[in-house]
Amino acid sequence: MAKKKSVQAADYIAPLYINGMQGRMLHMPARGRKKLEILYVYGHHSSLERWWGMIELLNQYGSVTAPDLPGFGGMDSLYKIGEKPTLDTMADYLAAFIKLRYKRKRIVIVGLSYGFVVATRMLQRYPQLAKKCDMVVSIVGFTHHSEFTFSRPRMLAYRALCKLSTTTPVSIFYKNVLLHPTVIRLGYAKTYNAKKKFAAVAQKDKKQAMDFEVHLWRCNDIRTHAQTNYDFLKLNNLGKRVKLPLWHVEVKNDNYFDHYTVVEHLRTIYDDVNVCTAKTEVHAPSVIASKKDVKPFVPRALQQAFRDLAKKQ
Repeated sequence: MAKKKSVQAADYIAPLYINGMQGRMLHMPARGRKKLEILYVYGHHSSLERWWGMIELLNQYGSVTAPDLPGFGGMDSLYKIGEKPTLDTMADYLAAFIKLRYKRKRIVIVGLSYGFVVATRMLQRYPQLAKKCDMVVSIVGFTHHSEFTFSRPRMLAYRALCKLSTTTPVSIFYKNVLLHPTVIRLGYAKTYNAKKKFAAVAQKDKKQAMDFEVHLWRCNDIRTHAQTNYDFLKLNNLGKRVKLPLWHVEVKNDNYFDHYTVVEHLRTIYDDVNVCTAKTEVHAPSVIASKKDVKPFVPRALQQAFRDLAKKQ
């Protein structure tokens, strides 16, 4: 019997040209007669390949489409068209993609971490697009800078460093010195955040994970990385309500957020907030996570919500 060929992210990736920027999008059609249209918005430090496992998992419930965000995954940055990558311009880009891609189709939006931040701001700025959504899913998403567990001195230091890194001379220094592949391989795994990430990676996979980390740090635009970091360290998405049901996946011992404050804030924005807890100790799956590895981030209660919604389509 011939061995079944495994599918890869590359099999579903196509070029994307939008608002004067070139990037990529991944579209994985639904299997069988499923009609659910899922828009997946990835988070910081990402590429389409990094989230292939999550996209495969979500494909069990319907068609999945994931666009690059400007400045991430190798896509042109907003700086190229004379704009700054603020939260508002990222939200405007996502709104443009939805109008272009889905037209009259109804959608479910799944946003991971910073991706959920962009999706929420987009729904607040474009209430007419909220009307075409059936459900929003936040996987370790957040809404306000006060939800970070950092001490004030650490928060201020991060903000200052990010602001400095948005300047062209400093970003060039980062690109050619601090983010040189050799420097990343020697130093990155020793940083506080990377130690948490690599702790969840099996010893046999650590080299592959480090190779992929090098790729991510080199393919993401440094100024965009710094500006979006700065924006979410000063984030305030409170105020405007979104009249949609929300499923929020939290990590109990998240190393970035106070999940009680996150949920309290989510309830001031969304109409009906359902909370479920991922059985994992890390904020996000590893950069080489498979479909099996990401499964804890889609708990059973959320899986059932997807199935129930799919039956109504």
